[in-house]
Amino acid sequence: MDIVLDIADELVLDRLYAAVLPLDVFLPKIVANITASSVPQPAPSLWTSVVSSIPHPPVAHAADAAVKLAAHTSTLPSWLLKWGSPALAASAWPRDYIPRQLLSLSVITLIGIHNQVKLEIQCALSAFPGMTLLTLPWFLGEVRGYSRLYDDPEKYGYIYMVLSVPFFLVFTDYLVYWIHRILHHPLLYKRLHKPHHKWLIPTPFASHAFHPVDGYAQSVPYHLFIYLFPLHRWVYLGLFVAVNFWSIFIHDSDMITGNAFINIINGPAHHTLHHLYFTCNYGQYFTWADRWGGSYKHPSAEFDPMNDVKGLDATKAKSD
Repeated sequence: MDIVLDIADELVLDRLYAAVLPLDVFLPKIVANITASSVPQPAPSLWTSVVSSIPHPPVAHAADAAVKLAAHTSTLPSWLLKWGSPALAASAWPRDYIPRQLLSLSVITLIGIHNQVKLEIQCALSAFPGMTLLTLPWFLGEVRGYSRLYDDPEKYGYIYMVLSVPFFLVFTDYLVYWIHRILHHPLLYKRLHKPHHKWLIPTPFASHAFHPVDGYAQSVPYHLFIYLFPLHRWVYLGLFVAVNFWSIFIHDSDMITGNAFINIINGPAHHTLHHLYFTCNYGQYFTWADRWGGSYKHPSAEFDPMNDVKGLDATKAKSD
C-alpha cells in the first residue's frame, strides 16, 4: 500500500493538499522563498481563516519537508512532470504527517481495488432488509416471552451464568461450522454463498456482505440457543454484540501467525485461508470443529498472499 500511496502523492495528492492546506497560510515568507511561484495561489481569506485553525505538524517540519519535496521533484521523469506532478507544491500537511496518511489511505481504499470496499458495503446494506425480515419471528418470540432468556442472575446461579458464555460459543460455533460448510456445497454455493466470496482477500466490510438467506442461515444458531437453553438477557446482548465484532475482526485479512492460540482460536489468519482456498477453516471462533471435520488448514507464513506481491516486486526489480 505504501507504493500506491507514493504514486497517488506524486500524481494527485501533493497538489491537492497544497491547494487545500497550503503551508503559506502559516509561514508565507519562508514558503515563498522555498517554493517560488509553483505553489498554488493563496486560498480565499475565509478559507484561510478556517485552514489556520486545522491541526498540523510544526511549521519548521513542514517547511523542511517542502525543501525535500523540491529536491525530489527535480529527479522525477519528464513524463510525470507533464502529467501534472505537484512539483514544488508545499502543504502544511507533508507526506509523512500521520493524519494525512490515514486520510489518503482511507480514500484510496474506498475507491480502490475495483471499488471493493464500496461494493462490500453495498452488498451488506442490500442484505440487511432481507435478513431482518427473516429474523423478525425470532425477535418476536423473544418479545412475547417464548425464549428462555431470564433477568434474575440468581435464578440459575452465577456459576451457570458464567459457564453459559463458553457453552454459547461452543454450541453456536459447531452449528455455524456445519451451516457454513453446507453453504459451500455446489448446489448452494453459487446461489447463496458466492457473493460473500467475491473477493479472495476480504476487508472487514465483507463481514456482513451476504446473500440475505446466507446471512440469515448462519445467524440461526445464535437465535436457536436461547430457545433451547437459559441465558441471562444482558449476557445474550453482550454476546450478540461481541459476535458481530468478531466477524468484523476475522475479515481483516491479517496473516500474522505463530501466536500462542493459533491452534485453538479461529482468527483472521484462518479465515483469510478460508477465503483463499474455499474448502477449509469453516469455523467461527475455534478450530476444533474443522479438525474433527477434516477441513482444518493451519495458517503459516508461506500462505500469506503478500508473498506473491513481494515475488512480483522482486521479479520486477530483476528485470529493471
